[in-house]
Amino acid sequence: MGREKKKGTSGSAKNYLTRSQAVRKLQISLADFRRLCIFKGIYPREPRSKKRVSKSSTPSTTFYYTKDIHYLLHEPLLNKFRDQKSLAKKISKALGRNEVSDASRLERNLKPRMRLDHIIKERYPTFVDALRDLDDALSMLFLFANLPSTAEVPAKIIAKCQRLTLEFEHYLIRTHSLRKSFLSIKGIYYQATIQGQDILWLVPYKFVQRTGADVDYRIMATFVEFYTTLLGFVNFRLYTSIGLVYPPTFDSKSEEQGAELGAFQLEPRNGEEQQQIEGAMDVETNEKAQAEADRLLSLPEEQSEQNGQGDEADGVEDAEENPSSALDTFASIDEKADTLLQPSATADSETAGKLFENFTVFLSREAPRNPLEFILKAFGCKRVGWDSSLGEPGAYCSEDDTRITHQVVDRPDIPLPSPPLTDGEVDMDVDEVDGMPPTKSNERVPGRIYVQPQWVWDSINAGQLQRPDLYAPGATLPPHLSPWVKAKRGAYDPTLSLAEQETAAEAEMEDEEDEIEEGKAGEEVEGVRGDGEARKLEEALKDEEDGGMDVNLAGSEDDESEDDEVEPNGEAAVDEAEWGGLSGDEVEDIGDSAARQAQAELEAEALGRTPAPASTSAKDKRKKEREVAQAKRKRDERERLEDIDRRKGMASRKFRKSYEKMAYSNARTDEEAEKLRAKRRKIERGVVKS
Repeated sequence: MGREKKKGTSGSAKNYLTRSQAVRKLQISLADFRRLCIFKGIYPREPRSKKRVSKSSTPSTTFYYTKDIHYLLHEPLLNKFRDQKSLAKKISKALGRNEVSDASRLERNLKPRMRLDHIIKERYPTFVDALRDLDDALSMLFLFANLPSTAEVPAKIIAKCQRLTLEFEHYLIRTHSLRKSFLSIKGIYYQATIQGQDILWLVPYKFVQRTGADVDYRIMATFVEFYTTLLGFVNFRLYTSIGLVYPPTFDSKSEEQGAELGAFQLEPRNGEEQQQIEGAMDVETNEKAQAEADRLLSLPEEQSEQNGQGDEADGVEDAEENPSSALDTFASIDEKADTLLQPSATADSETAGKLFENFTVFLSREAPRNPLEFILKAFGCKRVGWDSSLGEPGAYCSEDDTRITHQVVDRPDIPLPSPPLTDGEVDMDVDEVDGMPPTKSNERVPGRIYVQPQWVWDSINAGQLQRPDLYAPGATLPPHLSPWVKAKRGAYDPTLSLAEQETAAEAEMEDEEDEIEEGKAGEEVEGVRGDGEARKLEEALKDEEDGGMDVNLAGSEDDESEDDEVEPNGEAAVDEAEWGGLSGDEVEDIGDSAARQAQAELEAEALGRTPAPASTSAKDKRKKEREVAQAKRKRDERERLEDIDRRKGMASRKFRKSYEKMAYSNARTDEEAEKLRAKRRKIERGVVKS
């Protein structure tokens, strides 16, 4: 008979360890265990069955892989943690004996220094792996760079985060790697492309941050300690790749005066900077040229000769007119098929560096200087000025400089300057000393373009300069949309008009609403005319009471009916003959076009004329077109449903279930899009009415 197995020594229970078991196995405290797991990138795991994995009657809540804990047994940081623990005991004993000098000496000389270099190399074998994991690091470091100094967040950590983030921004400015940005409620989102990797991070606004008591800053400080080491390695690699000395020269005095980006001086390493930048820019061009050459070599010789002979004459003209290769356009053969996605040209470093290259921009006091300076310089603007109150070092020019082409303001409409004085007028504001009128900061400078800050963000997201008149001071700004959200098929697209994306049923409903509104407007006009006739009738009655002549109430329907009865050969008889014996109510009830045409034929026969083709009004024509379109839409919908039912009958059960789920989600999307379009339609109607 075999030996009975002990519980927890085989199966899934062997693959997991609880947190308390892991702490006992590593012989460190719980706080050090958390720090070590954050540094090494080890996180709790969720087993399929906690009852099977747990070795006690009560299932534990936190489990780790046994292999991960065994991997931590060989970590060199364990010795550093133990040294810190023994040093803390020595310091506490010295303080217990009231030996303060000995305690400070022990802390100063025997405190172990932990380095995370080997962990960075283990977790990121290649530089591309480090770039892929840079999103959270940048978001955390930018957050700590904007926090106030407290007991939980020392000023030393904040200064280090600020220095590393500004160094990273300088690299983006020098290489023009920034691509998109978006203003949100949380903060400002940025996206940069470095060596083919898209990096997205969040930067909070420059507001006074309040540190809450419910936030565990010890855990966040551990992440910051790891991320600062990571970003330091990344900055070093990025700076050396373009031939710059790292770390750059930092001027502390300029930083104290509010220079920020201007406090760093980038120095080339042995004059290699320009060569490295040009080489990095030409990598993509060389790869495209090589790919095109390989493609031509793979073609048959005859075809390549024909292509060469046919394109030889137009080669020079195409190179001059279209320096960049044109994008292919994919057209759908079937009209009922889905719309094919078209390729879009993404901005590269060369085009990004020329967007604001020829501009001299001045930032007003109320405009956010830090993000605007970073974005403008990252997209080619080399001349950015601001008010001296925001920090004199780094400012390029003052507000009255004649070289300024654009001024970013975030205030109500700025008035135009007052016209020059004519002969005989005296200026009361003339300075007695200089004899010149004082300069006013709240007046526009002729020849300068004034825009709101959103113009900068919308221009870089669109890849081209937007119309400045839409972003003038005091103007209602266009919607600021996220550049990463792309409109899906059937979803609401705020960039398109309602006519381009509304369905046929919605368009028909809108036409009916327009007709109802027109009818109401006509009733209002008729009501006004009726009031005028009533007023005339009242005046006529007053004249009759005063003894005037008899008044014939021509506007009364009773009198008209009496006259019709008395004079059968008069106008009423002609009207009755013209309408073919139909009363007015019956004529108004005729709705379809066939009845109207028949009525017109009867009218022509009564007058002795030849029947003429029916002349429908614009309203009847629009109604007929709507009926034809509705019938066509119903027929297409019926055919589509029949085709779907036929395919579902031939498909498997699994396919039918997945299709029903997809149809349900598409229906929900269509309902949400319809609600948004209806909301926009109401807003536009309200704007038109107002």
